[in-house]
Amino acid sequence: MEKIKITVENNVNAPLEKVWEYWNAPEHITQWNSASPDWHTPRSENDLRAGGKFTSRMEAKDGSFGFDFGGTYDEVIPHEKISYTMDDGRKTEITFIQEGSETKVIETFEAETQNPVEMQQGGWQAILDNFKKYVETN
Repeated sequence: MEKIKITVENNVNAPLEKVWEYWNAPEHITQWNSASPDWHTPRSENDLRAGGKFTSRMEAKDGSFGFDFGGTYDEVIPHEKISYTMDDGRKTEITFIQEGSETKVIETFEAETQNPVEMQQGGWQAILDNFKKYVETN
């Protein structure tokens, strides 16, 4: 069975170098990596290289629920592309494209089967929107 792929994207009004750094540095990831204001990422680790691992602890702020989101990098091309395999085996690819004064971030991931595609797309887009807002205001 072929996996469903979902793509989310955003244009961030910031130079590519800043977008890359904020996307990958744990001290920034903990500031933007949430889909809604009642969630947060209290800690993040990132070994940004092919074969390196990453993990982000995502939790509801009220402590009612949390999980570790992680995986292993398959390919890292600085300022261009990141691909990784999530801990559950699904693949993700993120492309960074400088377009004038903006940087386009395109993220494509394989859907999981427990939640509707629209819900997954909405959640990942919300996180990407939060990333855009964080980069543009810091």
